[in-house]
Amino acid sequence: MDFFLKDIEHGAPITWDFLINDINNSLTYNPYCKSDNYYHVFKHIITSLIIGKEIILLDSDFTDSELVNLTGFSEYEEFTQLIDKGSFSLLRDKVELIEKLRNTCDDWKITLFTSGTTGIPKKVTHNFNSITRFVKISERNTNSIWGFAYNPTHMAGIQVFFQALLNGNAIVRLFGLTPNEIHSEINENDITHISATPTFYRLLLPCENTFQTVERITSGGEKFNEKTILQLKDIFPNAKITNVYASTEAGTLFASENDVFSIRPEYEHLIRVDNGELLIHSSLMGSSDINIKEWYNTGDLIEIITKKPLKFRFISRKSDMINVGGYKVNPLEVEETILTLSGIKNVRVYSKSNSVLGNIICCEVVCDNNQISESSIRTFLQSKIQEFKIPRIIRFVDELSTTRTGKIKRN
Repeated sequence: MDFFLKDIEHGAPITWDFLINDINNSLTYNPYCKSDNYYHVFKHIITSLIIGKEIILLDSDFTDSELVNLTGFSEYEEFTQLIDKGSFSLLRDKVELIEKLRNTCDDWKITLFTSGTTGIPKKVTHNFNSITRFVKISERNTNSIWGFAYNPTHMAGIQVFFQALLNGNAIVRLFGLTPNEIHSEINENDITHISATPTFYRLLLPCENTFQTVERITSGGEKFNEKTILQLKDIFPNAKITNVYASTEAGTLFASENDVFSIRPEYEHLIRVDNGELLIHSSLMGSSDINIKEWYNTGDLIEIITKKPLKFRFISRKSDMINVGGYKVNPLEVEETILTLSGIKNVRVYSKSNSVLGNIICCEVVCDNNQISESSIRTFLQSKIQEFKIPRIIRFVDELSTTRTGKIKRN
């Protein structure tokens, strides 16, 4: 299956020949890219690589006021420039395109904007080496077909894009589709690799089908709980499941086959732990408008399993911890416990201000059936977690709100 991109929202699959002709015939280039069309975003990135110009990726739903705050502008036509056709030869085929992309000079830059579960987006710029640090190029990867389950203008999506692009793989859009559409796209296109957030994977559940062609499942952006992993093993029986730790500021850093991460020996001296928080050395970072000295505080709290070699488990975002009457509550712990109750599909735990305790614990729950009630959830939790961690308010919803990158929206 040798197409470049299939996106059911935009018609027939786009071939590599179409992409190459489109790039060859492009006369102008604008470093700012703001589009909800996946092909436009991908073509824009490739064009920037070919002509050696910086690209600045903007979320398609950024408002004019957000754009002004982030970039100083809301309109970008004035930055359009003619492409110097004399600076590069026309591309002949897919092989030549990929070879040229793999040899991109390190002067090239890509700028993204952070978009976690909370906070104002911040600008981060990477060069080709830092953005492709963990791309694996090999003969065995040439026949992969990627299910693209991320926003294309954010770090996770960009890294999947480069993994597929530099190996000449087909890409099938899955992000933003319904569960039935996702199931159909996996089957119809013989997808072999999917990388997504746990929230995306839980969207597929429950599922009576099994998808035999999928060889690799990768999860990142949120904590991956054991229940979800076991459910995915049932519907993707031939897939190796990998958990990835990454950030916009540093890209992919660690990978694991469970929830325990280990540090590659060459990076051990670039990782520190301070009061339970993970710190990474500035040499691993892209340039940013975040004030970074030698060490960057990730805001991620971890549990150390072993010190030598360093192995750790992700606990929570520091900013997500909830103070309830002087007790610290990790919302991820409560979520993981609720998810072990049969019939629960997804859950979001959050806080609500309270004049006596400071905060109380609340949650939104997505169920598979109507057999779950508030009382059944609380009764179940009483034997699992301490009383102050049990939600005082429980709401049943059809779906959870997510961020631009497909993660559960925390605030």
